[in-house]
Amino acid sequence: MKPLNLKKTIKSLMAQKLPIFIWGSPGIGKSSIVKQVAKEKDLEFLDLRLSLLDPTDLKGIPFFNKDSNEAVWAQPDFLPKDKNSAGVLFLDEINTAPPSVQAAAYQLILDRKIADYELPPKWVIVAAGNKESDRGVVYKMPPPLSNRFVHLELEVDFNDWKEWAYKEGIEPIVISFLNFDSSNLFKFDPLSSSKSFATPRSWEYVDKILKSNLPKELELDAIAGAVGKDIALLFISFKNIYNKLPNIKDILNGKEVEFESEPKILFALIGAIVSKAKSASKEQLENIIKFSYRLPKEFAIALIKDMQKSGIEIEDLDSFEEWVEKFASLLE
Repeated sequence: MKPLNLKKTIKSLMAQKLPIFIWGSPGIGKSSIVKQVAKEKDLEFLDLRLSLLDPTDLKGIPFFNKDSNEAVWAQPDFLPKDKNSAGVLFLDEINTAPPSVQAAAYQLILDRKIADYELPPKWVIVAAGNKESDRGVVYKMPPPLSNRFVHLELEVDFNDWKEWAYKEGIEPIVISFLNFDSSNLFKFDPLSSSKSFATPRSWEYVDKILKSNLPKELELDAIAGAVGKDIALLFISFKNIYNKLPNIKDILNGKEVEFESEPKILFALIGAIVSKAKSASKEQLENIIKFSYRLPKEFAIALIKDMQKSGIEIEDLDSFEEWVEKFASLLE
């Protein structure tokens, strides 16, 4: 299931308070998507890593209450207690937790309570875990627990990621590089012994590395530490091309610029233009549309579509209708 479809499904199932389990390889954004849903619905978000808990952390510790002359459970202080609160209880890495911890979660997931604790009525439960085929440290989920969830599998989708990346302000060179070869967005091999590999999460790390003012001579090692040496070398090579692009401000101001038509350069150029277009005036946006006529048709369409994906409003521009008519046959 693609990320955008997963978000829609989660929202619908949450309305019915159905327990949801999201499967997916490491680093592809399972927890990020659930957190986004919670934020968009103005809900609290509590992330519990079950692999770090003991059974008593969930159930609490029994003690003798001398006033009532009976044994009671000391409820865990990290679970929500306000009966009027609303939120998402996210049980991450549930299938990496030992079976004893998974067993302790049975009652919480099915009955929304455990020992003397009861989950507030406006809270929903969402869980996530890595696939067994990813060869991580996972325990097979017992059928009684598995049957308590609606199971959804998250796939990596570059177009969904690109739309998110533009809106989140990811460095345009990262988007451009992956636009040139989207297969580099996710390069996870469960049989590989490499400590670092490319995932949507590790590309976020690359974005932060580029924004950290790290000396250029140290960039390669740092980026390799996030996405692996081979892809880091390709990225640095692409970065050298990116730094040789024409002045983007000249394009926005309607000036004539020279550029090469090599695909790598054109992908880099599109990313750079979209990044600058976010703060462009109406006149500058008109100039970008006019500039797109100088690009090969598929790149002209890619430029305009990426501007729309990044939230730039161009539909009301005088030149947009003419642009649509020119490329109508390719837009169908």
